[in-house]
Amino acid sequence: MIAFWARAALSGLIIALAATIARRQPGLGSLIVSLPLVSVLSMILLWQSGATSEKLADYIGGTFWFFLPSIPMFLLIPVLLRRGMTFWPALGIGCVTTILLYLLTVAVASRFGLRIDA
Repeated sequence: MIAFWARAALSGLIIALAATIARRQPGLGSLIVSLPLVSVLSMILLWQSGATSEKLADYIGGTFWFFLPSIPMFLLIPVLLRRGMTFWPALGIGCVTTILLYLLTVAVASRFGLRIDA
């Protein structure tokens, strides 16, 4: 249980650091959150907890396939904000769009024989 809280604290620290830096330097904050730090830490922790190479490969592959449909959210939200939409509706539209794209990704992947566990 201590390991869980340590992992949660480390992840939270990365997010808090990026948000704090982004207040003064949005570009640097963006760079920090764009780095796959949490993904890499998750891989390391999963490996240390005894995951097999197959399980780790499935996890990393799934991370890639679920990353792709999240990209449009990072394009859509800024467009909506610049067109005058307020933050919460823009975020909501971005999140709903991402969820729909996740579902589409799983459906398309399965038609090509690629199994992505969701």
